Amino acid sequence: MANDIAIKVENLSKYYRLGVINNGTLFRDIQSWTARKLGKEDPHSKIGSKYDPSAEGFWALKDLNFEIKKGDRVGIIGHNGAGKSTLLKLLSRITAPTEGSIKISGKISSLLEVGTGFHPELTGRENIYMNGAILGMKRREIDRKIDEIIEFSEIKEHIDTPVKRYSSGMYVRLAFAVAAHLDSDILIADEVLAVGDASFQQKALGKMNDLSTGQGRTVLFVSHNMMQIQNLCNRGIVLEKGRIVRQDDDVQKSIDYYLGKSEDNSDILTTSWKNDGKVYHESFNPLSLEFMTMDNHPVSSALDYNTDYKIRLTVDIQKPNSYADFWFWVYRGAERVFSIGDPDSVTYKQGINVFDFYLPKRALLPGTYIFDFGSSIKNTQWIVNCTEFELCVSCTVAEPESEIVVCESV
Repeated sequence: MANDIAIKVENLSKYYRLGVINNGTLFRDIQSWTARKLGKEDPHSKIGSKYDPSAEGFWALKDLNFEIKKGDRVGIIGHNGAGKSTLLKLLSRITAPTEGSIKISGKISSLLEVGTGFHPELTGRENIYMNGAILGMKRREIDRKIDEIIEFSEIKEHIDTPVKRYSSGMYVRLAFAVAAHLDSDILIADEVLAVGDASFQQKALGKMNDLSTGQGRTVLFVSHNMMQIQNLCNRGIVLEKGRIVRQDDDVQKSIDYYLGKSEDNSDILTTSWKNDGKVYHESFNPLSLEFMTMDNHPVSSALDYNTDYKIRLTVDIQKPNSYADFWFWVYRGAERVFSIGDPDSVTYKQGINVFDFYLPKRALLPGTYIFDFGSSIKNTQWIVNCTEFELCVSCTVAEPESEIVVCESV
């Protein structure tokens, strides 16, 4: 492996057997493990099959190949179930691969789950020593860094309180502070910043960025927050159903692919939707959904940050039902940023109904947004289930032009 390579993965695969923890006895488990190590058939598997990808199990990862250079900040991107956490567990050597190899140059510190290794009855200070030891820190090293760790965690006044009384935010602060101060060459973090306030998330991102750019450490970071990926990482790997579908030296290209943008980095705008007959309900049948200007012109380009817009929903109602309702879930990347529901004052009339939802200027920060539409008869049945129908529109809010203010001397 080249001197500048921190991690090299070749033909990496991980297979899980559904509903099976082990073979029933330690002796049989050892037989299965020995057979795999020798490249022989598992004596306790079905005759003639090494790993059967049937109803008994599934490939969480399959045939992954990539190299990560020292000092790289790599964002691992993908939907839930894509295999991101499994990959990090393999790289952290928490679990072993079924097939393939992982070559690592340097010492790894992992932060995969908030508070892993914390004992609820011990204080924050005591857990720093215990968690640090689990991560491979010597007591002298912890003694030297404990004040810095406590200061970074911002929970100094609670450090001698049992952690069972900590909030989830306090947990993640302390856990991240310990992992970030470990003298390692590679830091692996999985959704650790999903908990905690915005200021600490920014502080943690700054720390990981400093570890990489300032100290030359390699960082692997999993998050559904594309802004965090964009701000921290310089490279991207996109996973889909256990396979790598894209990897880029420019993380923005990976993010664009994940968000559904085109290869030339231009937005694929779906600013309108028309019902092609796949959706129908006599009490609430959506016909169209589109972005409009305030003077009722359709929008087919990026939205201006300093302009008001509206979303127009047109519905055909044959049998009015007061229990019909609808809503929008608004996503930025994989993160739902807010929702819009129908107001209680809405009344439905028979025939064509038009509903306008206003988007005031500067309400959406520059970026790409997906408005996912759903509707139902309350507590009775779905009309449009957001998880089954792709009834949505999307838009990109353009960066505002900088305003130049000229000051005259008096």
